Amino acid sequence: MKPSVEIDVNAEKDSDQAMTRKPSLFLYLRATLFYAVFYPVTLVFAAFCLLVGWALPFRPRFKLFTLMNYFTMFWLYLACGVRYRVEGLENLPKGKGNAYVVVANHSSEWETFFLQTLIRPQSAVLKQELLKIPFFGWALAMLKPIALDRSKRRGALKQLLTQGKERLEEGINVVIFPQGTRVETGKLGKFNKGGAMLAASAQVPVVPLAHDAGLYWPGKSYVKYPGTITVRIGTPVPVAGRTVDEIHTDSIGWLEAQMRDLKVADE
Repeated sequence: MKPSVEIDVNAEKDSDQAMTRKPSLFLYLRATLFYAVFYPVTLVFAAFCLLVGWALPFRPRFKLFTLMNYFTMFWLYLACGVRYRVEGLENLPKGKGNAYVVVANHSSEWETFFLQTLIRPQSAVLKQELLKIPFFGWALAMLKPIALDRSKRRGALKQLLTQGKERLEEGINVVIFPQGTRVETGKLGKFNKGGAMLAASAQVPVVPLAHDAGLYWPGKSYVKYPGTITVRIGTPVPVAGRTVDEIHTDSIGWLEAQMRDLKVADE
């Protein structure tokens, strides 16, 4: 399965430079400016969402709450010079009744903000602890996430399949990071089969999505590096008449190949 990929010389140069850059005082200052605005705005907006969100149906609530994500992308560009480009946008299934499962690599806080602006509406599979964060987590809990207790693997898988199927039947796409946790740039990590199992159970396609955000906003990094993040969306993987292993192999095989090409995983 080969997606159509545009060649962007500037993006390739950004990627090469990102591999060799080191934090500077200027970059620390830019990151400080970003957070000096981001945290207060997030707190105020989350409080507002908690006040009004309960009165809204899910879809209008999702649109309202994720306005913060659009702001974050805009402010990140102004404060830190981080842009993005999307390849394969035409591969996202369109129309009502065409819900799908997205499997994406996990290397940065960036994708958790951006994907809510791209995959709409969605239910994100995440760790239960995030919902305990004051204001932010409380608001996040109102967006129908699938919050898993990772200490209970068997129970977590059952919850994923049960709640995931319910979301898909409601026409809500499900976003899964099959690596389970953020993986350091340069490593692949281990990909679980949860996404393939859910897609097979619900009989919806899997859409693989790869990005190189870890080069510009490394996981748990204070500093952000200016440049252009590349997001690649693969052709939907069909599930009809196929095994979980076949679905997993196709989707994760494409994802791993793109991660290597984007230089976020070693050959």
